[in-house]
Amino acid sequence: MIAPHGRPKARSAPGRRNLWVNRLRTDMRAALVVLALLALVPLVVTSPYTLGILIISIYFAMLALGWNLLAGFTGQFSLAPAAFAMLGAYTTALLDFHLKVPLAIGIPCAIVATGLIGWLLGRVVLRLRGPYLALTTLSFAEIARVVIGNSIEFTRGDQGLNVPTLFQSRVGYYYLFLAVLTFTLIGLYLLLRGRTGRFWLAIRDDATGAESRGIDVVRYKTWAFALSCAICGIAGSLYGTFSQLVSPELGLLAQTGIVISMVVIGGMGTLTGSIVGALLVYLASEWMRDFGGVQMIVFATVVIIFARFIRTGLWGMAQRLLATADKPANAREELP
Repeated sequence: MIAPHGRPKARSAPGRRNLWVNRLRTDMRAALVVLALLALVPLVVTSPYTLGILIISIYFAMLALGWNLLAGFTGQFSLAPAAFAMLGAYTTALLDFHLKVPLAIGIPCAIVATGLIGWLLGRVVLRLRGPYLALTTLSFAEIARVVIGNSIEFTRGDQGLNVPTLFQSRVGYYYLFLAVLTFTLIGLYLLLRGRTGRFWLAIRDDATGAESRGIDVVRYKTWAFALSCAICGIAGSLYGTFSQLVSPELGLLAQTGIVISMVVIGGMGTLTGSIVGALLVYLASEWMRDFGGVQMIVFATVVIIFARFIRTGLWGMAQRLLATADKPANAREELP
């Protein structure tokens, strides 16, 4: 069968698929290199304060991966990643506070609870598009935060809840967060390189066209939303055990703004960009803490610049630079 441009129609889809798999493989390898370098950090960094900053950076990297799955790979703009991190943290904290459930059970319960809430919410809101989806998830996030803050008898309100810790050592927590981040990264990679990932990309690029080709758009959007929420839930649950305190501040819209800035700066629709963006933005945020509350102004300005001029983020910029550097070398090899 011949396509309108005179090319065999059967070859176009495999060609695009192979291109995507190659790009994803390169992205995954770069992300693993970053994680390997992070694994070496405790060998040279012994300051508990610095390790604490890096642990929180990895926490934000998990949130960035979860949000990027939804926005970067599926094309659904949510404003609730921080809210689901808060819900995951409160699930573990409330089970311990009221029922004395051990963390070995409370943390998995946080994953299940946030994933289920995300699936139920997704069934309702993911038929919406554009600003309506963003506004709906924003409303849900604010409602969840206000309800938790006002349910004083159940959640202790703004006072927060104490949570038992998993490790006394920050090095132990560092490697736990890094292991969970690595597991999340590998899981997303396996999903993205398979049929589910190709469906998500098709929905992102053209939801109407994907639906016309037989893809259950709402179903795949909902599963992406549920998985994204579950990733945020486990991140929040682990963060609660690390800080030993959870409060409604975890779900502030400013936290979601930081996550979005991390992904936009690192690279939308990439694995490496989520991790590198989270590390750079949070470390820069800590460095700018001494200059007053200017972090959000600076990051908002940087996000605007990246969205306007560098839409592929830092990872896309690095790929272009590497490709440019390889061209002269390849040209020299081809000379007689």
